[in-house]
Amino acid sequence: MKTRSLVFTLGLYCIASVASPTQIVLDKSLIGHQPSPRKLHGRFLHITDIHPDPFYEAGTSRSSACHRADLEDNRLAGYYGTPYSSCDSPLSLTNFTFDFLDEHWASEIDFVIWTGDNARHDNDYDIPRPLDEIYDLNRAVAKKMEHVFLSKGIPVVPSLGNNDIWPHVRTSDHGALSTDLIYLSIRIHYLLQTGPNEIFEEFSSIWSPFIPSASLASFHQGGYFSTEIIPDAVAAISLNTLYFYKKNHAVGGCDFTDPNDPGNIHLDWLEEQLEAFRSRQMQVWITGHVPPTTKYFPQCYYRFIELNLRFQDTILGNLYGHLNIDHFSLLDADDIDMYTETSSRSTIFETLMADFAEIPEPLEETHYDNYAVVNVNAAIVPNPYIPSFRIFAYNTTGLSGFARDIGSDPYLQATKADRRRRALDDKQVRAVKRPKCESKTWGCQFDKPWHSDNESPSRRNSLWSPLGYAQFYMPRLGEFDETHHPEFELEYMTFPLSGLHPDEAAQDVTDHQYVIPLRHLPEELRKPGAVESLYTPYELEDLTIPSWLDLATRLTKETELQLRFKEFMYMGGEES
Repeated sequence: MKTRSLVFTLGLYCIASVASPTQIVLDKSLIGHQPSPRKLHGRFLHITDIHPDPFYEAGTSRSSACHRADLEDNRLAGYYGTPYSSCDSPLSLTNFTFDFLDEHWASEIDFVIWTGDNARHDNDYDIPRPLDEIYDLNRAVAKKMEHVFLSKGIPVVPSLGNNDIWPHVRTSDHGALSTDLIYLSIRIHYLLQTGPNEIFEEFSSIWSPFIPSASLASFHQGGYFSTEIIPDAVAAISLNTLYFYKKNHAVGGCDFTDPNDPGNIHLDWLEEQLEAFRSRQMQVWITGHVPPTTKYFPQCYYRFIELNLRFQDTILGNLYGHLNIDHFSLLDADDIDMYTETSSRSTIFETLMADFAEIPEPLEETHYDNYAVVNVNAAIVPNPYIPSFRIFAYNTTGLSGFARDIGSDPYLQATKADRRRRALDDKQVRAVKRPKCESKTWGCQFDKPWHSDNESPSRRNSLWSPLGYAQFYMPRLGEFDETHHPEFELEYMTFPLSGLHPDEAAQDVTDHQYVIPLRHLPEELRKPGAVESLYTPYELEDLTIPSWLDLATRLTKETELQLRFKEFMYMGGEES
């Protein structure tokens, strides 16, 4: 088995020799080592849950995780993958995806958010997944990321997934659990303690091109880091969400009485990062693998929501994977006071509709200070749906420089000066509503003021605001084979039709920056004039908090829109 894994690794990253640059870091002296200057495109890629499987074989049976033939199961594995199954990604799909992104998107984006799970699931008793295979698979995918993106000067921000770690614990300063490797059943609990440990040491090597030197200490301690994806302007904070996840039985769940709990240490660090970026008038994307829900430990969940609301004027949004289901959710101030377990019988769709129905109306009177938005992307792996990735567009209007020189851009400097003045305005600081309780829990301790601003990029369309996204997928996955090559197609967009082309009054459209390049759109959308399209069901002007709340309330009232939303979530597969 070890040989098979090594063959896969070599096959995946035996590519043209390239000298990939070091990731953009806080140390400005290193920026000179970047490739030729990149002009900002105002777009980025979010890709997640690739799950390459070196043991996948076309023509085998689904019941064996697409590893072996089964005479009692005639549902056969496809060449490029098996849709709506429990099988992971064949190497043909993994390689095709990177080739496709290299050819069609690497010249059109500014950075990559890559939110974990780069090893196959441990779902085959006959072929258990050892630690060296997990490392081999992650190393191979990282090499692909280097070749396709980093070698062209495009920053990549990875995050640890629950399938990127081995379910065992080594002795650490925080505890004294067994150093033996223990193979657990398919229904496992994850055991990841604070570092330094072997997992973080290995990933600090695998991801060395992506982690800035200034963040190595935090990564060695806990597997999390921050990086400036647009220097002096926009940062990404990569969380280790396994410290907040209930299935990790090696941590204490952010217990208020235990300041040394890994989750508390992590959230203390997150608070420091947000404070530091806010002091520099920078904007931040928070990224990670497991999205914040009631699957988090309650105390971790409370703290995470509070930080999102306290720094709402700094955080552009949250990006995650793990669930393989395309959707968005809201972090609500009321959740700090009240923790409600989701019924195991409720689907994600049902839970979302129930949450959206509780949004106070009319929206004109809504306290937007009380909300943050979480975006969960669909996966590359066709388990249990079909391959998909997402291209976001964001506002760069007014900028004239290249990415590495953006810090000195006059428009950026003027914008930051205005935001600095507003940050000092007492009117923009909101006293937190402290719950009435006396217990030693985080929900009773929050007393720091919240920084919200209705002019911030998360609240009003302005510099760095997310404008929308386009979702691409592979609906005909099962039809492709050695002679019929696959292709990704547009599934839908959040943009309004009117936002796809320049305004009719524009005199010169030569330098117009399209939110999505026309060549990536269906023929019917490549020319202006369309008044209706199935590709644009939401018609959102932007992805600010008010726009998301507007969509959430419409989803509870408009039956047809709700059905489309559900269709996009499950891609024609089974509801979960």
